[in-house]
Amino acid sequence: MFGKLFGRGGERPAADPHALPAPRRQNGVYRLQSLGDTRVMALVVAAESGDWDAVKMASAHFDLGRDHQVLGELSDVDGVQGWIGRVVEEDPEHRATALLISGSRHIIWGWEARTSARASDVSRDQWRTFYERLRTAEEHLLEAAELRPEWITPWRRLLTSGRGMSLGGAVNEARLGAALRRDPLDLATHLEWVSYLQPRWHGEPGEALEFAREAFAGAPDGHRLGCAVAMAHIEDWVEADTKNCLDTPEIQAELRDAAKRSILHPGYQRRPGWQEDFNIFAMALSLACESVVAPRVYHELDGAFTRWPWTYMAQPEKAYARFRRHA
Repeated sequence: MFGKLFGRGGERPAADPHALPAPRRQNGVYRLQSLGDTRVMALVVAAESGDWDAVKMASAHFDLGRDHQVLGELSDVDGVQGWIGRVVEEDPEHRATALLISGSRHIIWGWEARTSARASDVSRDQWRTFYERLRTAEEHLLEAAELRPEWITPWRRLLTSGRGMSLGGAVNEARLGAALRRDPLDLATHLEWVSYLQPRWHGEPGEALEFAREAFAGAPDGHRLGCAVAMAHIEDWVEADTKNCLDTPEIQAELRDAAKRSILHPGYQRRPGWQEDFNIFAMALSLACESVVAPRVYHELDGAFTRWPWTYMAQPEKAYARFRRHA
């Protein structure tokens, strides 16, 4: 059916030899682990055990200076902050990589101390720990960027730490420019800036969506950048006072067209973690009550749930399962 609706793009891609087997649950939904990739899982296991040699060996399959998602998996490993500083000092050949991992981990570690509570509910001790960890992150990421000027991932992460430390528009815009000079179509950078432009941070209503639309308009068919448009609508939903704000024919049509020209286009490349791109569209389409393309997106996911962007929901996995049933 989906092949008839969408042409050749409806055909399921060839099996990935590195794909992790999907664990099944009673409701057919499962949480994606290690980007669904055996090589990423080996990298995560090495980081969990603090085995730097194994981390280097496993990371050889990827370019941490450009692959935000793989770096993100490393950044989420609790305990990395306990041993990566020693590596920075003891392995000069791989110092830049160690600094990159350390800086990225310290951002996540900093937000763990701050928590997702409203600013008014964060204690003085939490704020102090938050800033201490982000200052370490800034120091390490800036040195990594200096050592490897072609890398984009340090600049993308510096946008996050700059937002958290309220470094101001001039600093963060300079960092945005540094990232986009290295890759003008980098999705992760655009998604971070979509967040930055939200009214709860530093933007004005509608500014993020305008930014996302302009960026996607300049992208080739099949590019992931369509996710920026979907994410901008999700962010608008987060900011809105009414939760049916996306349920309009205009937004439904825009999301439908963006999905067809990006993740559902035959030119879209499924790399490790592609399921997060589909989850972004799944959430946006569901919030917009779109009923034509949403079923195709959930069909392609085949139950794979990613934490982002569903963390905006009170019960993320249950929300995913509910929307999936109704798609």
